[in-house]
Amino acid sequence: MLARRTVLRAGGWAAGLALVGAPMLAVAQPTVEILMQGNADGSKVWFDPVGVLIEPGQVVRWVNTDRGNSHTSTAYHPTNTGHPRRIPEKAEPWNSDYLLPDETFELRFTVTGVYDYFCIPHEEAGMVGRIVVGSPMSTVPPLDNLPEAARQVLPKIAEIVRHRVVRIAP
Repeated sequence: MLARRTVLRAGGWAAGLALVGAPMLAVAQPTVEILMQGNADGSKVWFDPVGVLIEPGQVVRWVNTDRGNSHTSTAYHPTNTGHPRRIPEKAEPWNSDYLLPDETFELRFTVTGVYDYFCIPHEEAGMVGRIVVGSPMSTVPPLDNLPEAARQVLPKIAEIVRHRVVRIAP
């Protein structure tokens, strides 16, 4: 009987260790790709998708697939050419610098909230995007300090949360 109790106790310890270790075995979230695109004559440029919902800790990779233009992924933040802050207070701003065709830029998002970003040479043309990380509780500043083309393109947070991915027609 003592041997059976020892075996049961050992099994309980093994099950307990498996449960404690379970969070460490969580599957990593896949990298989300956002394409930087443009039409053949360069008259229209966009991010695809324009809005995404991701989990904290997930990586986003921007890929320039536009053969005719270089692009940037740049956070709306005062350190980036004096733009208004449109990322969470505790988040670090970023600027990919100019990406030539087929070049990429990656960033891991760890702070929950809403991140608006733009392409430096094409913001006035409406090349903007929005990333929602986790379940944001904060509000986003009004769009009145953005170019009209940007205001037309940025999807609503509720739309991103509902669909997880929002695309615009080129």
